Amino acid sequence: MNFFGKEDPKPAGPDPLFAATTEMEMYTNLFNKMASTCFEKCASRKHKENDLALGEMSCTDRCVSKYLDAQEKVGVVLQKANEAQMAQQQNLAEMQNAVGGR
Repeated sequence: MNFFGKEDPKPAGPDPLFAATTEMEMYTNLFNKMASTCFEKCASRKHKENDLALGEMSCTDRCVSKYLDAQEKVGVVLQKANEAQMAQQQNLAEMQNAVGGR
């Protein structure tokens, strides 16, 4: 209830601000993990120069590519699992309605 005694309208779907914040946190986490993993794997410990060497650059390119490919594959698997779970919940709700509607 607001100051004027009226009910505040509730959003019909998920909160877009929450969704955007969650997505931004997810991408920040992905970038940080990818950067630290690929740096640990590819960067030389000696740090003689300010720039990466050719081998370090190609290693980093491959590492980032593989990391993003893996994340995409995981996302596809999770999306399929989510869709299957939603279908299962819908079937359960239909069965409960059929039993309750006798």
